[in-house]
Amino acid sequence: MTDSLQDTARQALETAIPVLAERLDSLVIRDAVATVILRPAASGTEADEAATRSRIEAILTAIDGVERVRVIVEQPRSPAKARASQMPAPVKAPASLIIAVGSGKGGVGKSTVAANLAGACVEMGLRTGLVDADVFGPSAPRLFGLTNAPGLRKTKGGIEPLQAHGVKLVSTGFLVGDREPVVWRGPMVTGAIRQFLTEVDWDGGDGPLDVLVIDMPPGTGDAQLAIAQGVPISGAVIVSTPQTVALDDARKAMALFERTEIPVLGMIENMSFFLCPHCGEGSEIFGRGGARAEAELMGIPFLGEIPLHPALRVASDEGRLVSQEDGPLARAFASAASAMLETARTANRPAPEIVFED
Repeated sequence: MTDSLQDTARQALETAIPVLAERLDSLVIRDAVATVILRPAASGTEADEAATRSRIEAILTAIDGVERVRVIVEQPRSPAKARASQMPAPVKAPASLIIAVGSGKGGVGKSTVAANLAGACVEMGLRTGLVDADVFGPSAPRLFGLTNAPGLRKTKGGIEPLQAHGVKLVSTGFLVGDREPVVWRGPMVTGAIRQFLTEVDWDGGDGPLDVLVIDMPPGTGDAQLAIAQGVPISGAVIVSTPQTVALDDARKAMALFERTEIPVLGMIENMSFFLCPHCGEGSEIFGRGGARAEAELMGIPFLGEIPLHPALRVASDEGRLVSQEDGPLARAFASAASAMLETARTANRPAPEIVFED
């Protein structure tokens, strides 16, 4: 229904305003709101933008199913600014699989999930690393019990990662104190992220990594683009709670990965239900199943549910990974990690070659 409505709206716009065929970047209709993104106008025609916006709004609001219209016009870049924002050429992959764990917003437990997915990979016998790319809110030092660890140092081989629970990791939390804010401008943030992605000695004499997990910063800005364009990412996992407000932002994270041509491996629903430590029964505090339904709607795999349990909070505060212990939480993370790895391997499997017989 939504695709048909969007096709109808796009055809109506391009028929009434033929020049939009070249300028229309995207048109999305959700909950009766049409969002139109236009590429910059040709030089000398900028004065007609107000009239173009008005015509677009009139055309779309006349369509049944569209109540409101938002028109976004991308700003043209000067050649100097475009050169300054270009990313360096992709580097050699630091691991066989590089998996970004994102959420679109903070507060959904993304970092806890990323850390425990890495721990689950170690339990499977995989050489595993983790990049804590959440520069302004680094959680890895606490989650891995390294709050008092010495800072990162650079050797001839590159930045030397710290190690805990079998996971090699880097984080800005190792560069600043746990009470010291990171007050960096955009170029400093993207520069730090690029160094974490390209200058870390993950091998260290132990051999290359099998899996590198990237704990993405929340949102869809410069830092996220630096990661998406910095290394060849195998795929992305989206973490969300079942709530609609969290799923709204999860969709934005998915859109970012799709635009940067990174396959979305699937969704994990965190805090899916409260698992009582006394009776073992579940209570659906936030409304269970939202992420599963969203994954089905988007046509991507649903990787698993992580319950809300006091043991997860205690372990995280104490610097332990529940994915490396016993119990339902460990099983939940093991299941999600297995599904994630299988989907990542499938997503990057070469296409079959069709051989025609003479």
